[in-house]
Amino acid sequence: MPFISQFHRQSDYNYFSSTTPIVIDNGASYFRIGWAGETDPRVIFRNIVQRPRHKATGETVTIVGDHDPALLKYFDCTRSGPRSAFDSNVVYQFEIMEYILDFGFDRLGANGSQIDHPILITECVCNPVQSRCKMAELLFETYGVPSVAFGVDAAFSYKYNQRHAICDKDGLAICPGFTTTHVIPFIDGEPVYKGCCRTNIGGFHVTDYLKQLLSLKYPHHMARFTWEKVEDLKMEHCYIAPDYTSEARLFQKGTKEAEDKTRCWQLPWVPPPVEEPPSEEEIARKAAIKERQGQRLREMAEAKRSSRINELENQLRGMEFLLQQLEQVEEAEIPSFLKDTGYVSKQEIESSLVKVTQSLRKAKGEPKAEQAEVEEKSDSSMNEKYPLSIFLTTC
Repeated sequence: MPFISQFHRQSDYNYFSSTTPIVIDNGASYFRIGWAGETDPRVIFRNIVQRPRHKATGETVTIVGDHDPALLKYFDCTRSGPRSAFDSNVVYQFEIMEYILDFGFDRLGANGSQIDHPILITECVCNPVQSRCKMAELLFETYGVPSVAFGVDAAFSYKYNQRHAICDKDGLAICPGFTTTHVIPFIDGEPVYKGCCRTNIGGFHVTDYLKQLLSLKYPHHMARFTWEKVEDLKMEHCYIAPDYTSEARLFQKGTKEAEDKTRCWQLPWVPPPVEEPPSEEEIARKAAIKERQGQRLREMAEAKRSSRINELENQLRGMEFLLQQLEQVEEAEIPSFLKDTGYVSKQEIESSLVKVTQSLRKAKGEPKAEQAEVEEKSDSSMNEKYPLSIFLTTC
């Protein structure tokens, strides 16, 4: 079964004495916090922080753990992806770690930032001294805890199983983590960290590989295979084979046992809504709206056309008046006369006059001068070829 986040605020924080330690399992994937002596943690959530902006106000908010998909209506999560405090399995972003601890202590029921309980927190194997010092400084300076103890989760687990006679004093502890896997030898019940081995493969890489396989096999559904969805599929349906070779041979043969182990998963599917044909009233309403929009566009075009015609007529009258004045000016004085008009010569004014006249005819919807002459010549030639008037009079 996939991990289910539990982050409801606890109400019995004040019932525990100040000597009861708070246990924190600070994993790279999930953050767990609870009380010493209890079997299960009180609060579980993903060890990530996201800081989206509110769509209306633009204010930046802090979301710890998995966010509710309903929040996407109010917050822009596209520009701020989930961030982790870990680099591989070592904590290095202590600003994000402070957000995580604030949320964890608040969900546990603490009032304010003062924590009066001893803290037991897990760390990675061979954790760098600088990372441990920063974590201790954060817990002491920010939360005022009375004491802090660090430990490796695999060592705690081995000691617990040894007390319950599940394992011997000598053995190997295999600790598969989120980004790394450690093998720690135990001699006489004590871990030998000098002999431990590490490989940079963990649950994250398994999930990512499964996501790639599903995307290659079903490329049309690639967008639906989110990392969180594939993680849930892995936790719910996948398993570790005790003997990989025999397990693979089992599926190659296609036996009944292989069919029983095969899982079929249906993607979430919502049937498309059935569109009903519009009623006569709806058709008439849309037609009326379309007609009003068309009428408004025609009125706007007519107003623009009238404004253009008035502008061209004013230009035409101005150039005709300027040509009339040029008739009274001597040839030598024309350049000085045209100095402030924007024209250089009389020919330029006449050329502009022809262009404005053509533009005015086009704006009014009249044919061009050349086209009008061609039509007149065509009409005269037709009359000469077919003298209908003479034919009618003679008849």
